[in-house]
Amino acid sequence: MIPLLQIDTISDILATPEVTEKTLSIMQLITSGGTGGTIIMTALGILSIYAVYILIERYSAIKKASKEDENFFNSIKNFVEQKDISAAKTLCQNTDNPIAHMIEKGVDRIDKPMTDISAAIENQGKLEIYKMENNLANLATIAGAAPMIGFLGTVIGMIVAFHEMASAGGNIDVEMLSKGIYTAMVTTVAGLVVGIIAYIAYNYLVTKVEKVIFQMEARTTEFLDHLHQTE
Repeated sequence: MIPLLQIDTISDILATPEVTEKTLSIMQLITSGGTGGTIIMTALGILSIYAVYILIERYSAIKKASKEDENFFNSIKNFVEQKDISAAKTLCQNTDNPIAHMIEKGVDRIDKPMTDISAAIENQGKLEIYKMENNLANLATIAGAAPMIGFLGTVIGMIVAFHEMASAGGNIDVEMLSKGIYTAMVTTVAGLVVGIIAYIAYNYLVTKVEKVIFQMEARTTEFLDHLHQTE
């Protein structure tokens, strides 16, 4: 015969409810922080979309600016040597990149002193750099602001959680405490993710811009040297 105690133990094991693992969807994470948390997560979502837009748009613009026709500069030098200023200006106008725009300013003043030509090229170069760096400041702002916005959501969530605990009086359990904490921490994670993506994107684009600036300086210096030699 099976002892009665053993039968009861087997019955208890069989009667133990099955523990199921709880998972949260993305939407549940976004809305789990209440109205304040939802607003914070929505703001971070908008910032992330804007950061990705800036990355794609600036990358395309900088990549276009970095393209250089190998025959362009040789043609410019030939036109300058032949004193064919009109052809040089037409070639610069038909070539859409910062180097062509800068050299065009130099060609316009080719009969003036070298200091005037150099100043015109330098001023145009500053304008071209400004165009390439457009919206990069906004990307840097997102990189710095997103983590702080996420932390703000965490602080708001913790305040709400402690308020609920205070309102519950002595009926505080672990589930209530843990739910309030993970709900509050979601915004911090989201803010850090957006901030890290924006920070990496900003530094990557700045590196690309610096490379184009180096190309611009090298080509314009070569152009000025060639003008000096043909005088």
